[in-house]
Amino acid sequence: MIKRMGVSLVVLALAAGAGVGAYRQWASAAAVQGPTSQVRKGEFPVVIRCRGELRARRTLQIPAPVNVPELRIVWLAPSGSMVKEKDPIIRFDPSSLKQQLREKEAALKQAEAALAQAKAEAGITADQDQRDLKESHYQVERAGLEVSKQEIVSKLQGEESRIDLQVAEKKMSVQSAKTGLDEASNAAKVAGLDRQRQKAQDEVDLTKQRLEKMELRAPITGMIVYLSNFAQGWMNAKPFKVGDQVWPGAVIAQLPDLATIEMEAKVEEIDRGRMVNGQSARVRLDALPEKVFDGKLIQLSPLTEMGWEWPPTRSFRGWAAITTKDDRLRPGMNGRLDVVVNRLPDALSVPAKAVFTRNGKPVVYVLRDGVATPNEVEILARNPDEVAVKGVAEKADVMLVEPVLKKKGTS
Repeated sequence: MIKRMGVSLVVLALAAGAGVGAYRQWASAAAVQGPTSQVRKGEFPVVIRCRGELRARRTLQIPAPVNVPELRIVWLAPSGSMVKEKDPIIRFDPSSLKQQLREKEAALKQAEAALAQAKAEAGITADQDQRDLKESHYQVERAGLEVSKQEIVSKLQGEESRIDLQVAEKKMSVQSAKTGLDEASNAAKVAGLDRQRQKAQDEVDLTKQRLEKMELRAPITGMIVYLSNFAQGWMNAKPFKVGDQVWPGAVIAQLPDLATIEMEAKVEEIDRGRMVNGQSARVRLDALPEKVFDGKLIQLSPLTEMGWEWPPTRSFRGWAAITTKDDRLRPGMNGRLDVVVNRLPDALSVPAKAVFTRNGKPVVYVLRDGVATPNEVEILARNPDEVAVKGVAEKADVMLVEPVLKKKGTS
């Protein structure tokens, strides 16, 4: 009897142990509810993620011409369009300058005609003075010849001859002075008219130069971007358009060189110490989510910079050159910059959503035969989207949502 009771107790104990074990296994199992992913094995790049936007390192400004009055825009190349070097991008109204050019050319022709007339009159006067001067020389020589005859003529005739010689010499002296005066007067008149002609010529040349500036051409190949016109105040500022009056020297547009485009991103202070120039980077743009652009970190700001948002923030800045060329890249595109600071070879990785905390330890829920079982893992590295782990099998299916545990008495 006692022996039979002992056997029964042993059987009950075994049954109770099996029941407790089954219950624990059953309680730790969970119903499969939600998506899953496989554990991947391969190189795991440890990245620092930053947000930023595309900027062109080289940007040329397009100013309005200086010393040109009455600038009014009559044509603009489409905003955001690609232009090649020396292509026209902005034209101003040239009608007023063309009218001024016609008037100044007429004034120049008049000045040239006046100068030519003055030169001709000066030449005529000079010729007449030379004839008169030669005539005076002739009269002096003739009077001198008569004086030489005083030995064979009467004393009275000799005296008259000497007087005639003195008179002829005086006339020659007066004529010589008149010739010099006429030459100086004509030279001054011609010089004055020549200055007027030169002034008229300068005005014509200046007007032609202004006319040439009525069309602005692209200095480089790039994308045209028009700046705001603040002529109506800051509140009413809008990009320059056809019909706007432009003041001389005003910066109308910018021409970013798309060959120098790069990503400028904010870097948190906690991440700045792990980043160095030359590290590889990956760029994803919000406008082009399907493509990853390769790049390289080329510059880090040594000091924090104040942001324009409110409340104000201070952060470091990082710049990455994009080595993958794409004609769709434009300045101002927002995106993210992933800087690779380390690489783990042959690492096991799971999505960040697959790692949960159970009893204070990281776990993943491995799916086996339709049942999700918690599996403790060791975190080797963590990225915003992926986590490198240790303690789980390659290609194992892990759940991306924490499963709901079954309770006793539920199916």
